[in-house]
Amino acid sequence: MLEVEGLVKRFNDGRVVALDGVSFDVAEGRLFSLLGPSGCGKTTALRCIAGLEQPDAGRIVVDGRTLFSAAEGRSVPTNRRALGMVFQSHAIWPHLSVFGNAAFPLVSAPRRRRPSKREVAVRVGRILDAVHLGGLAGRPASDLSGGQQQRLALARALVTEPRLLLLDEPLSSLDLQLREEMRLELKRLQRELGVTTVYVTHDQLEALALSSLVGVMRDGRLEQVGRPREVYQRPATRFVARFVGASNLIEGLLERQEGDGTVLVRTPHGVLRARSHSARPAGARVFVVVRPEHVALEVGSENGASDAWSGTVVTRAFLGSAVDHVVSLGDTELRARVPAGVSIRPGTQVRISFASGACALVDGDARDAG
Repeated sequence: MLEVEGLVKRFNDGRVVALDGVSFDVAEGRLFSLLGPSGCGKTTALRCIAGLEQPDAGRIVVDGRTLFSAAEGRSVPTNRRALGMVFQSHAIWPHLSVFGNAAFPLVSAPRRRRPSKREVAVRVGRILDAVHLGGLAGRPASDLSGGQQQRLALARALVTEPRLLLLDEPLSSLDLQLREEMRLELKRLQRELGVTTVYVTHDQLEALALSSLVGVMRDGRLEQVGRPREVYQRPATRFVARFVGASNLIEGLLERQEGDGTVLVRTPHGVLRARSHSARPAGARVFVVVRPEHVALEVGSENGASDAWSGTVVTRAFLGSAVDHVVSLGDTELRARVPAGVSIRPGTQVRISFASGACALVDGDARDAG
């Protein structure tokens, strides 16, 4: 449905490369998240799709219609791309009612494309019901709560029935509880309406919870594109492992690769088994990725599992549903996330073991250093 091919965008007379050959596809009815830190190029990519930025190279196609092609010298103006857009600011018209805000894109359309008053009422009523604002149609928009204003901004973007919805960190201005509520609401709404969506965020939880596919960006490039579970459990690079959730990165040398995709990695603390989907030569420098929730702790330094490692708890933090422990193994520290009922005092000797099949492998290349 959406095809983005080889997008390049430079600023400051070419000195700053915001996008460096970005390509991805989004199937109809799917939500694709562009996830990454500030300055990685994710918002620039969204603005290029919207027509608010002119790429230096590449191609953008929506539903078979070419919106931009550098090779063809084609660029459709923003107001003719028929896209829905919601940005960080709600941009609510305070002097209009809820109905008036939602209806604005319809009643302000050119006369030849403007729906009748009856059709406006039907479409606005339907979309306000979908975002749970149907009973507030006559209320001044300025009287709405933050979450309600965010839903109104979504309604205004959806009332034109766009083929593609673009969302640029729409929940970032909300407090934590409201953001979590709106995350679920947005997922419900997107699935019910079936609108193809590109969602830009720096929040890993948002991307994992909302997306059909996640594209992790860094320095203007896509580091990895995959389903949320795949990106979390099998990161392609050290950057992805670090950025998408907490992780332990344990350096070692690949000792042996077995036929079932399991590899043995020799580390300073012992041998680890990890999953790998690509061939690497013996002796290659690699990193084993272990999520904190896959690290088990047992009090005591003896009589544990034969492959367990010994360490000392340095600190702990209560997180509500879990307790994070930092364990020192000499020059290495590992994070272990255990159920809330387990809390081990700092200074306690523990044995560490790793959940079977939960370790992934990434290369130790220079670009991922740091």
